Amino acid sequence: MKKYISIIFIFVFLMIFQNSFAQTKVDPSTIAGIVDAEDFSFRAERATPTNYDVINVMNSLPNTTSTRMLDLAGSNYSIDLKKDKLEVYLPYFGRVFNPSYGNTDKTGYRFTSKDFLVSKTQGKKGKWIVKIKVNDQSTVDEIIIEIFKNGRAFTSIRSNDRQPISYDGFISKNIEEKEKL
Repeated sequence: MKKYISIIFIFVFLMIFQNSFAQTKVDPSTIAGIVDAEDFSFRAERATPTNYDVINVMNSLPNTTSTRMLDLAGSNYSIDLKKDKLEVYLPYFGRVFNPSYGNTDKTGYRFTSKDFLVSKTQGKKGKWIVKIKVNDQSTVDEIIIEIFKNGRAFTSIRSNDRQPISYDGFISKNIEEKEKL
């Protein structure tokens, strides 16, 4: 019996740390350069809603874990920040206080902004905090992206008509699009 318990313990240990072993290391100077240039993409891997109704529904589904995170891996949910343009394409799970009935375009955060302010600060251990104040969208007030020196990032969106939501993922450098002839 003790042999089975130790085998199970080792298996659980490996499963917990599997995600951290699979990550590639990113040079902190590369992250600093990307953030300073204000030209990067945030790719969402998980969403964490704050509404307990959503969490209760997720927990009641068959074959689900009792966590409050939604796996977004394999999707193309992102925030693309460039000098002159901000493109946001993220899902939303939670309570909307001013819904627009019949309009499915407003179910998530899907917009392009050209009027925004970016402020960034660097912490003691190499963590960056990028705050994006969006001026031309009536629903989104502020986007806060915490970027760690290994490339992982944590994003939270504060909205005027929705409960807050946060996303976990990573950042990468924007790839320059070449004009097609």
